[in-house]
Amino acid sequence: MPTITVRTRADGTKSYRAAIRLKRKGKVVYSESRTFDRKALAKDWATRRELELQEPGALNRVQHRGITIGDLIKRYQEEFGAGFGRSKSRDMDRLQGYDLANIDAIEVTSQDFVAHVMGRLKTVKPQTASNDLIWIRSVFKTARSAWGIPAAIDALNDAAETCRRERLVSKPDQRDRRPTLAELEKLLEYGKSTEARRSIPSTEIILFALFSARRQDEITRIRWADLDKRTQSVIVPDMKHPSHKMGNNRRVYLTDEAWAIIHRQPEVDERIFPYNSKSISVRFTEWCKFLGIPDLHFHDLRHECVSWLFERGWDIPRVAGVSGHTTWSSLQRYTHLSQHEPHDKYDGWSWRPAKAGKVSEDVL
Repeated sequence: MPTITVRTRADGTKSYRAAIRLKRKGKVVYSESRTFDRKALAKDWATRRELELQEPGALNRVQHRGITIGDLIKRYQEEFGAGFGRSKSRDMDRLQGYDLANIDAIEVTSQDFVAHVMGRLKTVKPQTASNDLIWIRSVFKTARSAWGIPAAIDALNDAAETCRRERLVSKPDQRDRRPTLAELEKLLEYGKSTEARRSIPSTEIILFALFSARRQDEITRIRWADLDKRTQSVIVPDMKHPSHKMGNNRRVYLTDEAWAIIHRQPEVDERIFPYNSKSISVRFTEWCKFLGIPDLHFHDLRHECVSWLFERGWDIPRVAGVSGHTTWSSLQRYTHLSQHEPHDKYDGWSWRPAKAGKVSEDVL
């Protein structure tokens, strides 16, 4: 039951302090009080407040009041950040710099989220603004299930639905940028002419990405010990996966060209390409800018390899064996390429690696 305490002010008027104390197993788990000028108002507030706190989840909400979205993001990074990719880590840091991060994570409204998105659209595309809601949803889900903090995920979902309906956010565009032979030759010739000054064999790494469909960080993780000569394959540790960030070790097949590139590398480390993946990306970007090659990303080499395999007439299961895709639906957008007359874009190309110890294509 609430208690009402009467106090006399210095001017002789009275005030009425309504206090609520909730106990669980003999211990006070929550207390709250407010002061009114009239006793009836104090009783009315105390009665309504007690009823509100009896609703399912109400006590949990008030106990966690004051925790901001920024607080949740910080804790999420501290406890689960080891499994984040580079882009997710960067985006989580960025989110903490917005006004939205200072809002109570339980009291935040759908209007707050919509306002954040509209503010972001002044400087970014709808696809990028959508990522903010995706990352915050991940934080809120973890807060609710792992920490028992009732973050306002319903408000977030309502805001996301409104933003989609009003086209304030959208899914990322699928890139279809493919390098031309001339662009690749520019990159490789420049790399060859400067390789004496560099510790990273960038031309070899570019060629390997082009003919293996491996991402830059995957290239720097594969090991000599994980090669299988019989099946012409290699295990890729922690391959990128939408939900499994760590421990997703997958065996993928290597094209003849990728196999040849591997076997001309010096065995100086347990890894085949013992280099920093960030350095590879930075160098590739710098080279493209210096050589006047617009809008080409290192990841586009993966897309190019998959496209090339389909153009040669390979079917989806066979291509997936090289690319590592776990769902064939991800490769559906390439299938129109396999419907044309099979052809090999790199047939007779001077930079194409010579086959080394060719394994029967029946294996792939």
